[in-house]
Amino acid sequence: MISARRTLGLNASSGKRIRGKWRRPVAALAAALLSAKASMAQSPIAPDQLSPIRASIANRIEALAILGGDFGFSDGDFTLTGLLIPGVRTDTRLSVEKFGGAGDVGDPRQLDGANIGWQARLQGSMGYLNWTDELHSPLLDGDRSEFTAKAIEFGGGVRFWVSESLSFAPTLMGMYGHTNDGYFPKSVFTRVNLNQLQELGLIDWEVDVWSIRPALNTQYLVQIDRALLTLSSDLTYFHTQGFNSSNAHLTVDGNSGFATDKLDIDIPLGVEIEGHELRSGGYVARTDLFGDLESGLGVQHLSEIHARVVLDFLSQWWKLRWLGIGASYIWGTSIHGWTAGADAAFRF
Repeated sequence: MISARRTLGLNASSGKRIRGKWRRPVAALAAALLSAKASMAQSPIAPDQLSPIRASIANRIEALAILGGDFGFSDGDFTLTGLLIPGVRTDTRLSVEKFGGAGDVGDPRQLDGANIGWQARLQGSMGYLNWTDELHSPLLDGDRSEFTAKAIEFGGGVRFWVSESLSFAPTLMGMYGHTNDGYFPKSVFTRVNLNQLQELGLIDWEVDVWSIRPALNTQYLVQIDRALLTLSSDLTYFHTQGFNSSNAHLTVDGNSGFATDKLDIDIPLGVEIEGHELRSGGYVARTDLFGDLESGLGVQHLSEIHARVVLDFLSQWWKLRWLGIGASYIWGTSIHGWTAGADAAFRF
């Protein structure tokens, strides 16, 4: 079965202002600017401050590409909260739009000479992320920084069934992403030092990245009458490198990952609409972030609760298993938001 979700623009928190700290590079830049003792005629950033700011930017590039393109993360609009940077107030808008999914192809086949079943698995996703910061401080008041990220990934693997309920699916995917930062200065300080900040690779940059994504999915099925309970766990790793950078000072070379535990339930309701049985269900999940994903976003973990109502199309319309609507609420360290859209599953 291959499932997919697509946001249809029903995100309730769209347009909300997000206030807080995501350890974003613009925040590190703002803090460095505020603490700089140089005059406007001198270099705007002290040499010993450049390395940590560039490392923060590299972590952010990697994290935005993964957040915007990987099917393991939900799309939607989010609100972030956290500790404010001394002297700086940041209003942020963040939205992620994504289409993708994963699933197993066909029925399990038996491995020769072993009491183990196997079936091919396909996974893929494409997405777009937009994240805008408006800065308010005596030094940077009115400045705005806008990050965008586009990414696409595809791959697959094999699911091995060691029993009718327990299975393991090692997979390998590749991802391509493009991230850019547009900085719109209004403050006197930034306008005076704009060229130097651009030459240092701190603002107004763009870079391509590629990632390799090995992962392991573990799944256990429990049949309760006609209802199906699915317990699953995903352990995922990313190695990411940058190329085609618009600035020689901007390099990306990082490692990150996440672990997700999920409980999904599918309940046939025994009610038909136009010849299709109505089904309900949903899932609860928790994701813990590691490496550059955690440091680049400033988020340690995410939790999600998802509900859906769908019509069963199995064996009635091509490979479509069900089609309906679903909605999720997401919360975690310094973040919360929700999204709604189409909920579809296919069986090949």
